[in-house]
Amino acid sequence: MRALKDDEVLPNSQILTSEFIANLIRDNLNSLPFSNFFKAKPILVPTPRSSLIRPGTLWVPQRLANALAQRGLGKNVEPCLNRFKAVRKSATSQGDRPKAFEHYNSMEVQKIFPEPSEILLIDDIVTRGATLLGAANKLADAFPRAHIRVFAAMRTISPPDVFRSLFDPCVGNIELRGIDTFRRP
Repeated sequence: MRALKDDEVLPNSQILTSEFIANLIRDNLNSLPFSNFFKAKPILVPTPRSSLIRPGTLWVPQRLANALAQRGLGKNVEPCLNRFKAVRKSATSQGDRPKAFEHYNSMEVQKIFPEPSEILLIDDIVTRGATLLGAANKLADAFPRAHIRVFAAMRTISPPDVFRSLFDPCVGNIELRGIDTFRRP
């Protein structure tokens, strides 16, 4: 997880984690349960950080999106989703994690022309999915005819006895129940 969050160079491969993940997807695309996400040649939209992005700041979802696009796994990268108001960082918020509506209300979309028909929202790690749900709904408002899906390179697993493998690709759902989000798996 730390190698992904910092987009570190992996010791055995000598490439960045984002590039390793993009290579893994490209090389195994036909056997992955989410292969249709990439075969549609979507516009890749990196998920904004919880803080405001400043020049020179590490933005791993954008690095992932760029690596995927360079390998032909998307039409192009459009960082059209911007956070204009910082929210609490989910990883350090403990019991007071930002809700999907807080993420939604802290983002804005810069229109893309022509309007995309396929959008793939890219993130590094998904826990409950509040950020992704808020971001996907903001994109859906701006591009009502677009088919929007999300991709996260890693998901948190709890309880620990549910963990099966570091490489365990899946397709899941993020649901809003009241004001809370729930992700399965």
